Amino acid sequence: MYWRRIAELPTWMKAVMAGQLVNGAGALAWVYLTLYLVEDRGMSAQQAGFAAAAYGVGLVGGNLGGGWFGDRFGLRTTALASQLLWAVSCVAMPFTPGPSIAVVAALAGLFGGAGRPNLSALVAISLPAERRREGIALSRTATNAGFTIGPPLGGLLATYDFSLVFFVDAATSLVMAAIIWRWVPSARRTRTAAPTGLWKAVLRDRAVIVVLATIVVVDTVYRQIFATLPLLLRDGGTPAVAYGVLLGASSVVIVLFEAPIAVRLRGHRATRVIAAGFACIGIGQAIIGVWPALAGAALAIVVLTAGEMLYKPTATAHVADAAPEGMVGRYSSLYAAASISGMFLAPALGGTAYQHAPRLLYPVAAALALAAAGVLLLTRATAPDVLPSASTVRPSSAS
Repeated sequence: MYWRRIAELPTWMKAVMAGQLVNGAGALAWVYLTLYLVEDRGMSAQQAGFAAAAYGVGLVGGNLGGGWFGDRFGLRTTALASQLLWAVSCVAMPFTPGPSIAVVAALAGLFGGAGRPNLSALVAISLPAERRREGIALSRTATNAGFTIGPPLGGLLATYDFSLVFFVDAATSLVMAAIIWRWVPSARRTRTAAPTGLWKAVLRDRAVIVVLATIVVVDTVYRQIFATLPLLLRDGGTPAVAYGVLLGASSVVIVLFEAPIAVRLRGHRATRVIAAGFACIGIGQAIIGVWPALAGAALAIVVLTAGEMLYKPTATAHVADAAPEGMVGRYSSLYAAASISGMFLAPALGGTAYQHAPRLLYPVAAALALAAAGVLLLTRATAPDVLPSASTVRPSSAS
């Protein structure tokens, strides 16, 4: 049975996956942030979009800077500090006055984002190249297993007291911090390139640049399901709990199928798999544009989830494979920043479009995702995929 392969993972990775499950169940704040700002804090859709965009800006900054700190001061240390500071930010949000919400949101994004590339880098360096897509998919599976509980729970909490979603998120982040502190080993230090070496290395690799650029576009499109879909469903009379159930169902599909798909497709060209995922994202957004109702959203979520399962673990491993020695953390940061850039672009652009031209939002989003798939395929025709490096930097202890 496929799931027995989990037993082959290092003990610390299995502990982290358990923590990701708990943390995923409590990852409520960012899912309901736009709805919270509109319903509980009285903001307009556009105001809420820009406030949520501040969180996204911080998140991108944290993802970019997190790998830099991880390469120099330790992947484990940076991931631990990130979880603790994120918990503090979650507790502070309900007590923050309106004019300062954007500042706290930006800090929360900064702290929360710093840990993600370091955990991804730890997974990448602990597994042989041929198992990296699978390992990253399993890591995502653990988070999504928790996420099957989180959104419906958040919807129920929101009907009672919206502040509770932030307190639950903080509590589960502290659980994750405790697991990182207790179980995750420190990685062996490797000689790293000079600070300017990162950009020289990236600029020499056109294929990686194209992957990162198209990820920015597609992530902005994909995250409309968080930025504007809840508003679309609310305006159609759908309760928040139904939206949470849709997201929870998406996570169930990911838990069941993402890791096995990663294993089945591990011999296929990464860029081809990523482009197929982009195409699914475009088709899913087109469905919402044509059928803007709960049933249409449910069908769209199925297609969007298929796209997510195809491109996210594959692109994460693909960029890590391209990293020169000593730069895995920073390359993971570049990918992580690109992969959550939609956190600030989607609310700002989507919120404005939804308020002023709602019928154009989803058709345009669909066209952008399909165009990104085409660009990636054209680039692949002239630039071969990165071959995984034979060398693997491993943690000092894998038990």
